[in-house]
Amino acid sequence: MASFKIEGGHKLSGTITPQGAKNEALQIICAVLLTPKKVVIDNIPDIIDVNKLIFILGELGVKIEKLAPNSYSFQADEINLKYLESADFKRDGSSLRGSIMIVGPLLARFGKGYIPRPGGDKIGRRRLDTHFEGFIRLGAKFRYNREEYFYGVEAEELYGTEMLLDEASVTGTANILMASVLATGTTTIYNAACEPYIQQLCKMLNSMGARISGVGSNLLTIEGVSDLGGCRHRILPDMIEIGSWIGVAVMTQSELTIKDVSWKDLGQIPTVFRKLGIKLERKGDDIYIPAQESYEIQNYIDGSVLTVADAPWPGFTPDLLSIVLVIATQAKGTVLIHQKMFESRLFFVDKLIDMGAKVILSDPHRAVVIGHDRKSQLKATKMSSPDIRAGISLLIAALSAKGTSIINNIEQIDRGYENIEARLKSIGARIERIED
Repeated sequence: MASFKIEGGHKLSGTITPQGAKNEALQIICAVLLTPKKVVIDNIPDIIDVNKLIFILGELGVKIEKLAPNSYSFQADEINLKYLESADFKRDGSSLRGSIMIVGPLLARFGKGYIPRPGGDKIGRRRLDTHFEGFIRLGAKFRYNREEYFYGVEAEELYGTEMLLDEASVTGTANILMASVLATGTTTIYNAACEPYIQQLCKMLNSMGARISGVGSNLLTIEGVSDLGGCRHRILPDMIEIGSWIGVAVMTQSELTIKDVSWKDLGQIPTVFRKLGIKLERKGDDIYIPAQESYEIQNYIDGSVLTVADAPWPGFTPDLLSIVLVIATQAKGTVLIHQKMFESRLFFVDKLIDMGAKVILSDPHRAVVIGHDRKSQLKATKMSSPDIRAGISLLIAALSAKGTSIINNIEQIDRGYENIEARLKSIGARIERIED
């Protein structure tokens, strides 16, 4: 287990280029299973969760070649389906929630897909019903081994159908989408997630020969095809990491430029930060954040307290609410953070309270933050990272705090952020990785 030692209270400056999007990569990499042809993917982030998934594909028999840093070729022409029923797979797959997305492509191409109950962040219930209900609607038979927590779907052939998803699940939409592209007939998916990462998956599949229309909307129509070919695909910059760097700049009162952010795919993110009083400037496709000594949270036009809540795209992503909460601790004003999706994601606020933040945890989904307006600096402490997004939020808080903080369990941060300490050092942060 490794830790970060952070000496806080120092201003930073410089330029950062965001990594490739983790949540897109986990979908895109699974899509290579849909074809025996070679697929090249660029801008893959070098992070634990993505590397675990690439390892699982290698164990499945996918031929993998690293072409350059962050670029790989994949060829799934000799798949070893026996691995899916092995003890190794039950161990490997259970450590990564993203492994659920191999099921749709395997079901579509080979008529079977298995997965142990996936792991990942401890942020509350993350049910899989949407995925499997979609597979069943396409004609698959579902089975579940309760003793081993092992899921399976099998079908001799999948048939296009109409379905209304019970929730606009991003991973559920991606999985059902990948299963339906090789199905016989036409599939319509209503209440589909329409995040940029789903749009990217659709564009990639269409470039491979799929027939998907309605891309960017919540109604996708898929005309099944008999086979798919290869392609080359580039992953978008990670919008969550972009929001994290904004948080770093704001909390440390630093001037920072974030390069090549793909503004058109950021949705509500710039708007929400501006409502917190943050100055953001668009320079081409970059974000420029000037050093800001103070910032004031906007109220609603009737004077009531601002609420920042997560919502399906194009609403605000739940993955940035932890960052917003930390930023609000030093703002002028009050904000209500409403985390609708996960009931355990706000439990990290006790660490911020230990650091001197004024936060009232109203219930598992809501927290009120009363900003210090920079009149009281956060204080360094020793803490542990409970999940990826809380981990980076605590790291940002530590960078702004007075004194030296220790963050344990930083493997959680490494799951989602590439080479984070070196990149922070490059802009002047005083951070050190300590191996136990």
